[in-house]
Amino acid sequence: MEVNWLIIWDFIPQLLKGAQVTVHITVVGLLGGVILGAIAGLMRAYGNSVINAIAFVYIEVIRGTPIVVQVMFLYFALPVLASIRIDPMTTAVLAIVINAGAYIAEIVRGAVLSISKGLSEAGLAIGLPRWKVIRYIVGPLAFRRLIPPLGNQFIVSLKDTSLFIVIGVGELTRTGQEIMAANFRAVEIWTAVAVMYLIMTGVLSLMLRMIEKRMRIL
Repeated sequence: MEVNWLIIWDFIPQLLKGAQVTVHITVVGLLGGVILGAIAGLMRAYGNSVINAIAFVYIEVIRGTPIVVQVMFLYFALPVLASIRIDPMTTAVLAIVINAGAYIAEIVRGAVLSISKGLSEAGLAIGLPRWKVIRYIVGPLAFRRLIPPLGNQFIVSLKDTSLFIVIGVGELTRTGQEIMAANFRAVEIWTAVAVMYLIMTGVLSLMLRMIEKRMRIL
């Protein structure tokens, strides 16, 4: 079978729909992951022994297991253990939240602890409560250091959405597989899928570089 690149145009609408699902899962999942990661990271940095231990166990369990195993657990094992059945799309978003949150937690912890203790002590010395010290002194400085590693995690999470093919989520990889199975145009279809992932990750990288550049100026 000869390679026919023009055939890709016939499947662009379907691939775009799959890409929309990929972007939706990534954006919603990362929003939740950033919130969860920030909380867990601050628990690791400032919590007492019990709170620190809870966050530590969560982070180590998630980072120590593949995301595909986490997805399979949420989708297939959770209904058996707790009689909770989650639809594929919700499972995909929840998996990104939980998985990205663990990695973001360590990014947050590292950024927060990298700020000089003298600044925190100065804030506490003038009577500011701990949360205000974090909010107004440590937070803004740590945020600038968060951007590069946070950007890497965002890109990893976007690509991780391709693993949700195992539970039938109609994201970009699943869409490409269905098209390929119908017409056996593996070269054309998987090339198109790869290019679309490159475009999405490229746009994300560009946005993060712009933010990083602006934060340097500020």
